[in-house]
Amino acid sequence: MSPEAITRILREGLALTLTLSAGPMLASMLIGLTVAIFQATTQIQEQTLSYVPKLAGVFLTIAIMGPWILTQAVRFTVTLLNTIPTVR
Repeated sequence: MSPEAITRILREGLALTLTLSAGPMLASMLIGLTVAIFQATTQIQEQTLSYVPKLAGVFLTIAIMGPWILTQAVRFTVTLLNTIPTVR
């Protein structure tokens, strides 16, 4: 297998990883920002207050995006497995 092909596969894998993790990460960031603004306005300085909403938001995002995430991961895996016979 040529170095260009390996580089292409690695680049596609990294791009897929970033794409699939973007939804839960964005949800976590938005919930964290909302909780931080709430804490700043109410002057509640409890550090553990943001964990439960973030956890629930990430689980909800994964539950909603789960089928699409799985489809994309399976598509990439099938593509990789189909290229095995072409490797010399």
